Amino acid sequence: MLSPDLIRYTTEPLPPFELVRVPKVPTATPCPPELRERILIDTVHDGPVLPEQFLRRPDGSRVPDEAFLGAYLSERDWGANMVAENLAMALGIEGYHRVNLARVLMDYGRFPGLTRQTGDHLGRFALNYPFSELLSWEQKRIVLEDYYDRISAGYDHAVRGKLIKIAVHTYDRCNASGTVRPHISLVTLSNAYSANSRLPFGVFDALFPDILGEFTCNRMLRDRLSLTMEKAGFPVAHNYPYLLPEGSIEVRAQVWYFFDYLRRRFEAINPASSYSPAFCMVWDMLMDTNLRNSESEMLRSYIHMFRRAPKGQEETFREARDAYQAIADFTAHSHIVEEYRHSDERPSCVGIEVRKDLVWDFDKDGRPVAPKPEVAARVGQALARAVYTHLTEDREGEVKLTMSEDELRQPWYRDVDR
Repeated sequence: MLSPDLIRYTTEPLPPFELVRVPKVPTATPCPPELRERILIDTVHDGPVLPEQFLRRPDGSRVPDEAFLGAYLSERDWGANMVAENLAMALGIEGYHRVNLARVLMDYGRFPGLTRQTGDHLGRFALNYPFSELLSWEQKRIVLEDYYDRISAGYDHAVRGKLIKIAVHTYDRCNASGTVRPHISLVTLSNAYSANSRLPFGVFDALFPDILGEFTCNRMLRDRLSLTMEKAGFPVAHNYPYLLPEGSIEVRAQVWYFFDYLRRRFEAINPASSYSPAFCMVWDMLMDTNLRNSESEMLRSYIHMFRRAPKGQEETFREARDAYQAIADFTAHSHIVEEYRHSDERPSCVGIEVRKDLVWDFDKDGRPVAPKPEVAARVGQALARAVYTHLTEDREGEVKLTMSEDELRQPWYRDVDR
């Protein structure tokens, strides 16, 4: 049994976000060499770090562990790092990326803001309860500027050029109702798109085509993961017991990837725009998927809510509005959306939930006791077999249908005449 110290938090000043390199081991499922740099494995909720500065009240007194330890133990994705490490080793890639900051303090898988005590899973924000109430205004600002923004910068670098992004999570054994959850759940659907056939107004720019929110992952990869895990003895569900919130990295990445693709295509045809401050201002706004750039927020409200430009910047904002319209016209009068949507190069982002009790032992009161590395290795190796098969067989054998221009614009699931 692990000592209590090893399953509690640490105040050690680890980097907020880092690449964890894994040992090189012989593997039967190596990622093809040309694709090794195009796979990203990450964990966002298995961090143990609670910096000392956030455990102190403004008067210098320490926040008692009892105020947050229960939430820390329940919020952490116990065992996710172990699964990610084994997945990376079995694929023969350099390593996996992890967020080290504890989720109970800040959840990077949400938009900036405060989570109230009554907030449900889909209604949360980055500053998590109870620290959303324990921290002073200045401490909250520091969390977002020194941690959220640094993690964002790390992810911006890590996701560039990737073909597959796999986020490893772990979830509780049962729902609140007592229903036992499956061993594995593959999460690839946006909550907002599934409910409303569009992403929420005002969250991402209106230039992002709603239909791209339909899936975050190639369905052949999703189904290969499902089949392989079932064959390995792990029951699998899809998008259970919840869908992806709009603040999740998987949904945000879809928006970022599209605008990155759109920018490269636009600048290839309009090379002078890459040197234009007005166009750069617009691209910064479009790719501000974390909603942390106040300049982008001003431009967004100027373009979409017709607010006045800041005094002295009226001409700058008018030029940016013209640049935005040029990008909008290019998008509307080309096949860029359909090309991207059906492209082999469109990145896939999938969230994988592994049941916590598979990879970690808990006592009768639900407190974590010790890891189960053998099971974590089995899960990681099975996931690697699925990714390997998808890369070496499924992508090569995928049938490309010949569809009309109108058919290319239709949702995947639609009524057809038979």
